[in-house]
This record gives sequence, structure tokens and C-alpha cells, in this order.
Amino acid sequence: MRYSNMFIPTLRDVPADAEAISHILMLRAGFVRQLAAGLYIYLPLGWKVMNKINAIIREEMDTIGAQEISMPVLHPAEIWQQTGRWDAIGDEMFRLKDRSGRDMCLGMTHEEIMTWLASREIRSYRDLPQVWYQIQTKLRDEARPKSGILRTREFHMKDSYSFDVSEEALEKNYKLHAYAYHRIYGRCGLRFFMVESDPGMMGGAVSHEFMAPSAAGEDEVAICKDCGYSANVELALSSPLKNEPVDWQREEVHTPEKRTIAEVSNFLKLPASYFLKSILVITDKGPVLALVRGDQELHEKKLAKVIGNHRPAQKTEVKELLAVEAGFIGPMGHQIRIVADISLKEGVYVSGANKSHYHIKGIRAGEDFQAEWHDIHVAKEGDLCVKCGNPLHVERVIEIGNIFKLGTKYSLPLKAVFLDENGQEKPIIMGSYGIGPARIAAAAIEQNNDKDGMIWPESIAPFDIELLPLNIKDTKTMEVAERLYGEFIEKGFDVLMDDRDERAGVKFKDADLIGIPTQVVIGEKNLKDDLIEIKSRRTKETVKVKTAEVVARVSRIRKDY
Repeated sequence: MRYSNMFIPTLRDVPADAEAISHILMLRAGFVRQLAAGLYIYLPLGWKVMNKINAIIREEMDTIGAQEISMPVLHPAEIWQQTGRWDAIGDEMFRLKDRSGRDMCLGMTHEEIMTWLASREIRSYRDLPQVWYQIQTKLRDEARPKSGILRTREFHMKDSYSFDVSEEALEKNYKLHAYAYHRIYGRCGLRFFMVESDPGMMGGAVSHEFMAPSAAGEDEVAICKDCGYSANVELALSSPLKNEPVDWQREEVHTPEKRTIAEVSNFLKLPASYFLKSILVITDKGPVLALVRGDQELHEKKLAKVIGNHRPAQKTEVKELLAVEAGFIGPMGHQIRIVADISLKEGVYVSGANKSHYHIKGIRAGEDFQAEWHDIHVAKEGDLCVKCGNPLHVERVIEIGNIFKLGTKYSLPLKAVFLDENGQEKPIIMGSYGIGPARIAAAAIEQNNDKDGMIWPESIAPFDIELLPLNIKDTKTMEVAERLYGEFIEKGFDVLMDDRDERAGVKFKDADLIGIPTQVVIGEKNLKDDLIEIKSRRTKETVKVKTAEVVARVSRIRKDY
């Protein structure tokens, strides 16, 4: 492709509303343009990247026996109503009515539709297993679209679905997808983790997420570099560092107007880890007192798994239910359900005294209060791994894919069944597996950039090679450029030739911004010695070679990738 024939609207200035590096660079390099909040147009360079990512996804999905199909974006409401997700999902789903007044929605995922198809086409165990996938447009009414193509309202997704006769067969397909995902992300040049995760609205018993480290990510994962344990912090288990032993006897301490852990910790000159934090929440079945260590945060989702939906108690409710002012709650003497973090089972602590402006030193579990014990704290940097006891590392990440064991969550309500070998009707056992191609592209930029622009991994770069003839008015320069252009294409390379009548500095800046892996620079000065410069965008290393050797040299460099 010739630069002069291609639409590449580069920008010199950083867009004011862009924060994530990937967003900034995709706008500056002319890969995307924003239509409205969360809606993006992929320009030619951006779409070439997406197509290369999708080609890798298709190859790896086909390798594990998945079959590509295409499903509608517009769905009738009744299928979603049968699974209960029509009401459960809420405002994230785009809802509308057709001209007949029939409720419809725009698909944010396709579990219901895939299961509907399976319920009508699969009859016998002989029809199974099946794995169907698509690369399809999805729509989600994000409350806060942000970070460019990382969080959008319309996006592309590869979603696949497995249909099996048993949990054992599902396990096989689950492992095949995990293998395929490792291949896909590796081929796309990403650093990534596979971590345990919360199934969330997808349901099912087991799920894993694939996460790419990036400061632009909205998730965090806890990783043990020693034993390999990894999990989303929403699920991660950890052991806080133990306190040095103390032998406090029960002692009431006056703490005037000191309500927060930080205030009392500073006042008593004790580390926050020696404090016990009491948090009153309200559930559908009544109040619950949640206890965590003073240096830890209560994990709302972990607590919800134990007690169900809940909300923080208001100050007036604290006073009414516990007869104590908020900020001075202790776990002693209350006739309500108490759920305590497992880290509090040992040690001696300071807590509220259930009396305004007082705390108590010397609180011990089992002696001063009884509780249900669960891991309900947020895992954080420096906590210890529950498997090997070594420190955990917490890293911010971009979610780039997920896999779920759905079981019969969708097949039962949608009556997707089969007859087994004995003629007995059984529900199909399902799995669901998603990948965000745009998130792969954004993560690749986040992980591969410098002050000058993008540095694309070779496998998903918009072009393999950029030819840079520095003076298009020089006859010899263009003769060499045209010859090399043709030879590279014959060798199967995807080539962009910058044939614009621009200064060399402009061409170099644009080339570095766009980030094509290999630059071949054709300048008059070097041509006098029959030399051409080959530059690596990633390392910035350059080598000068004879004109006749350029194609062979670049071919070797590309092969080494």
C-alpha cells in the first residue's frame, strides 16, 4: 500500500479528553476516531490490526475444533426472560420495541441465543460435543465509557460456546479453550495472566479471566511469583502479615472524637493492624456486623457471597440497632449475626467500646465475641499467599478474555436437552468463552510504546515493513524504492511505502508514531555507497546493507521474530 493512497490522519497534539496511552496513540496515529461516547470508527490502520487479531483467533479456534457461525445482534426479549437475565441485567442492556410492539434487545452476549439454537437442533448424545463461535458486534450501555476502545458501548467480541454430555466432557473443552487462549495471546505478543475469577452475571460454578498487565486497566490481580497462584482481587485469598505478639489486658481508653481507624491509630500511636474494624450492614434478613483488621478493607463481593445482598447501615440505623454512635462500634455483646475475617481469629486487638469516645484494648476472638469466619478482606500488595506463604504482588490489568463453566444454567430454562445412551433425557452441559479483539489491540499498545509512539508486535502490526524513500523527487531513490516495494510484496510481506512529498523528519516521526516493526530507509547519501538503512522500531538499532542484500536481510530479521 502506498501512503499517498491511504487514509492516515495523524495528529501532532495529544487529544484533551484522552488519558490511556492506547487511546492517545490510536487517535494521534489515525487508527480510530470517536463518533460519540463509547462509539468508535476504526480507520484503515486500526481495522487492519483488528483483522490480523481476528485471523489469529480464527486459526486457533478452528484448531480446537470450533465451528464459526453468525448470530443476530437483535434479540427477542422472551428468550432472555426465560433465563431471568432480562430483569437481572438492568440498564446495561439496550432495550427497544419493534413496529409490532414486541420487546427486543441488542445482544451484549449470546448465551441465550446459542442455547436456543442448541435446544432445537441437538437431539442425541451422538450430536455432542459441539463448539460454536462467532466474532460479532455486541452492545452494552456503559454508564461511563472511557479509555478509548477499552470500555465502549459497541464492541466486537469472539464468543464461543461448548455443548457437552457431562461435566467431564465440559472439562475437556474448558482446557482446550484455555490452551487456545494461551496460544492467541502469545501469538499477539502480549504479557498476560490466567487468573481465577468471579462468574458474575454469567453464572456457573467455575471461571477464569485472562489479564494483560497495564496501568490503564480497571482490574487488579493478586499474583504469587513463587507458586504461581493468581486470582482477581475480587476472589483472591490472602493472609495479612501477622502482628508482633502483645499481651494486653482489657483496658478502656478514652478517645475523644476519634472515630476512624486512622484517627485512633495516630492518637494511640499503634499500627492500624492492631485494630479491629466493625462495619454494620443491612441485608434482606436483618443487620449483620462485619469485622476486618484495621489495615484491611472489607471486600463487598466476598461478603455478599456469605450474607447475600447488603448495604452499609446509616448512622441513625447504627444508633437504633446497636445503641452506639458510629465510629465506636465493638464486636462485644451484640445479639446479631457477626461475620469476621479469618485474620482476626488470632491476636489481640483494639476495638470500639460500644460507648461514645472510648475504645477498648485487649479484645480477643472467642473470649470477647463469637463469629462466623470467612476471608472477607481485599487482598493487597505484601499479603502472604495462602498456598505457599510467600508475598503476593498486586498488579493493575486489562481483562482481555474470560472462560466460564456454565453447567446447566442456560440449558435448563431453555430446555436444551439430549437423549443419552439409555434414552434418558438429560440437560446439555455448557461452557462460554469470550475474547475482546479490541482489548487485545489496546493492551498491545499499552505494553509496547515509547515517547515516539506505538511499537506493534510483529504478528498484529498493520504492516510488516515501512519503506521510507526520503526524497521522492530523486530518480534513483524512487527506482530503488519501487524495486524493493515489488520484491517485498512478492515475498509475501505487507508493505507500506511512504511516497509522500514530505520532509524526512515528518516521515520519521509518522513512522515511529504508527509503529510498524521494520523501517527500510532509502536516502540519497547512503545510495551513493549502494547502502540502505534497516531500522528496528522496537530497539531503534540500525544496520546498513548493500541494496542487493536488503530483501534477504529483512527476510532473516522477520524470520527471527
